[in-house]
Amino acid sequence: MRDFPVAVEFPMHWGEMDALGHANHTRFLVWMETARIALFREVGLISKGQPTVGPILANINVDYLAPVHHPADLVCGVRVSRLGRTSFVLEYGVAHVGAPDELVARASSVIVLVNYEKGIKVEISPALRESLESLLSSSD
Repeated sequence: MRDFPVAVEFPMHWGEMDALGHANHTRFLVWMETARIALFREVGLISKGQPTVGPILANINVDYLAPVHHPADLVCGVRVSRLGRTSFVLEYGVAHVGAPDELVARASSVIVLVNYEKGIKVEISPALRESLESLLSSSD
């Protein structure tokens, strides 16, 4: 997880298992959402009240690399991999806390900044760009 500047640790809950006895695939999306929100907080994209401009999840792609069985202590890391004019790409890694370099899942998502009232994309502000650049990965 050293290549992920934002990481969140959590235990797998019993109720996150599916009928086959491993973590349901949808739970990985929730774990990634938790890491994504932590990153949003760090760069100032989460604020109190009703913001006019904010992020939306436009796309997410997940590669499931290994099953996760209960009990498990997990970590989900996230990093910025690309910055565009109105969007940016995040990369995620999910691993067991005791084996942080052995990913059980990896993913990428596209986040678009939107004016919620007008329903249109907006450019990333210079201040937000600077914050996101501080989390930009040089890893492949």
